[in-house]
Amino acid sequence: MIYFSDKELDDFLLEDIYRGDLTTHSLGVENMAAKMIFKRKNAGVVAGISVAEKLLKKLDLQPLLYVKEGDVVEAGTLLLSAEGAADKLHQGWKVVQLVLEWSCGVAQYTAEMIANAKAINPDAVVACTRKSIPNTRKLATNAVLAAGGHIHRQGISETLLVFTNHRNLLSDSNDWKNIVETLRREAPENKITLEADNFEQFEQMLSAEPDIIQLDKWLPQEVKQALELLQSQQKNILLSVEGGVNKNNVADYAKLGIRLFITSAPYYAPPEDIKVIIEKI
Repeated sequence: MIYFSDKELDDFLLEDIYRGDLTTHSLGVENMAAKMIFKRKNAGVVAGISVAEKLLKKLDLQPLLYVKEGDVVEAGTLLLSAEGAADKLHQGWKVVQLVLEWSCGVAQYTAEMIANAKAINPDAVVACTRKSIPNTRKLATNAVLAAGGHIHRQGISETLLVFTNHRNLLSDSNDWKNIVETLRREAPENKITLEADNFEQFEQMLSAEPDIIQLDKWLPQEVKQALELLQSQQKNILLSVEGGVNKNNVADYAKLGIRLFITSAPYYAPPEDIKVIIEKI
């Protein structure tokens, strides 16, 4: 489970309720005892439920959870409920609904992409990038993990990944052996990934023997050519594909023999519909 600090939870809530619910107050029902329930309209993966629970508890409500992160549920499944004063329920309503809808959307897309890849190669790995919508990265991470996905890198301090923009600053941008040797010396615990923009770069990289070569925005026929060259040279290098890889084309790359897919597509998936009902008790 991803840890969310009190400040992060407060930020979610305060974006919507910094001065309370004017409508509930004006109608004079803020102290009425009521119950709120959340249901997933369509069948699929649940994500964000642990965050939803924490948000409601911040409002001094005691939510009841009927599912957990990563559960696959039927249409109309009750996810959680809470009872309390109407003003507190209304303050939690939209924030929790949005967290659940967006998180379930990311998780659903991730799960479908994984399924499409694993239908071809059971060992396939779908890993999501740091290219998330600003200020949603932790929610996205939680949703991706709930769906069975992996995280490519959450930030630039986590992994060694050499882009062209790094090499542009070196005295010899194409001295691949020196790049790899330097990284192995300076960061011996980390695997080394080089990103190849084209086939010419890929050919040159092979002699340096990085751990991974990431093929950025390559078409399937280009990837096939790279795999054939790698096999002919018997290099123990893992190839990953990145850039434009999504649930609709991941199988095309898996059929070639690729097993590591780097993507940001799930972050931009449509939110799932979460039905919220508040009634007096």
